Amino acid sequence: MSEVKEASLAALDLDQSYSTVNVVSDTDVVKFSEVTGDVNPIHLDDDYAKKSIFGARIAHGMISAGYISAIFGTRFPGPGSIYLSQSLKFRAPVKIGDTVNTTVIITDINQKRKRVTLSCECRVGEVVVLTGEAQLMVPA
Repeated sequence: MSEVKEASLAALDLDQSYSTVNVVSDTDVVKFSEVTGDVNPIHLDDDYAKKSIFGARIAHGMISAGYISAIFGTRFPGPGSIYLSQSLKFRAPVKIGDTVNTTVIITDINQKRKRVTLSCECRVGEVVVLTGEAQLMVPA
């Protein structure tokens, strides 16, 4: 097992960014439904979803939001970061099989309070599907 690199406020700079790419699978959606209890048929029932405004099943919006959380807790800033707040706007649906590109960018660093503010965005191709802002506490 590789050594875990702890987050460090001193290692962060304004405009620093991190991105990931994830493909939303049917298994992801089914497991998310099982864990959360959100069994809305728009996520799980092909026949129901075909008749909807989306024309097909869509992923839970919080799956895309989860990609942001995964970046913060495991990669950037990484372990030791404490997620304090998150605002989200769901701008377009994510369908099963879509590739979601997630990017977070540091927009403010408050050294005194050990706080970092980041803009958050998820895209499917050129379409922005989620935007938001997060605040983290990061160890010095």
